[in-house]
Amino acid sequence: MNIELSNKTILVTGGAGFIGSNLCEALLNKGNKVVCLDNFATGYRKSIEEFINDTNFTLIDGDIRKLEDCLKATKDVDYVLHQAALGSVPRSIKDPITSNDVNVSGFLNMLVASRDNGVKRFVYAASSSTYGDSESMPKVEDIIGKPLSPYAITKYVNELYADIFSKTYGLETIGLRYFNVFGRNQDPNGAYAAVIPKFVSQLIKGESPVIYGDGNYSRDFTYIDNVIQANLLSMVTTNQKAINTIYNVAYGDRNTLNDLMRYLKEYLSEFDSKISNIKVIYGPYRAGDIPHSHANIDKAKENLNYDPQFTLQQGLKIAVKWYWENL
Repeated sequence: MNIELSNKTILVTGGAGFIGSNLCEALLNKGNKVVCLDNFATGYRKSIEEFINDTNFTLIDGDIRKLEDCLKATKDVDYVLHQAALGSVPRSIKDPITSNDVNVSGFLNMLVASRDNGVKRFVYAASSSTYGDSESMPKVEDIIGKPLSPYAITKYVNELYADIFSKTYGLETIGLRYFNVFGRNQDPNGAYAAVIPKFVSQLIKGESPVIYGDGNYSRDFTYIDNVIQANLLSMVTTNQKAINTIYNVAYGDRNTLNDLMRYLKEYLSEFDSKISNIKVIYGPYRAGDIPHSHANIDKAKENLNYDPQFTLQQGLKIAVKWYWENL
């Protein structure tokens, strides 16, 4: 899908992170000026090193928990793509205070700075974790349950704050509820690594991956290029119905963790046949995990013309090759 967006100045918070760095690259490739605000708590300089010397790229080494950094970063900016957050349900359970400081107080700072500096539109990363204990499937935007983790609470509070800033101050906002995003630049290391890069890294090393539970929990795994498309569409849309609301960003399908492991072993064994024989270990269920996640994406299709191009299998084949070459 060719989306026309050029000659704009766009701030990407968390621009050295997984999703943020991919957004920076896509925006620069379209001829925009990009400002990246990151404190490198979870992002990496290596993720942005290929465009660090680009004259259209500006790096601000700062923290969204500091209002002055947010005001500096939003000066003369057309759009904000707010990706900065402390992700991970287990991390938030272990340290809810820091998760709240970054994800709620930092988010509020970014809203205030965007309002005060006259930003045209504030597009932010929301989360499928907001659906909590809701058992309805597939997930529809206006039916949510009670959050199951501190992280989920922080992401729901973001939606409430964005709604208030739209109604009270006229700031245009769009929230994108991401569903299990994966792809290039996603960190496979650390205690809070996402499941796909972690599994890939373990399989490449010949280690047995651990699946928490029986492997029948399911997810709407979403390739990074689908997420980039949704962010670009959120900036360019002129449909008034599309603004000041929230969208599911996913492929609109679900696969179990057992399905995922089967695909990974199949695709990786093309590089090393021994990987197909690696044994999987099953461990206890993790606190705060949602059993099943499957997005209804009709609202994004209708209002934003969202049209995800990559299935789980298509995205995995590309991602696995990237990891094989870069790990």
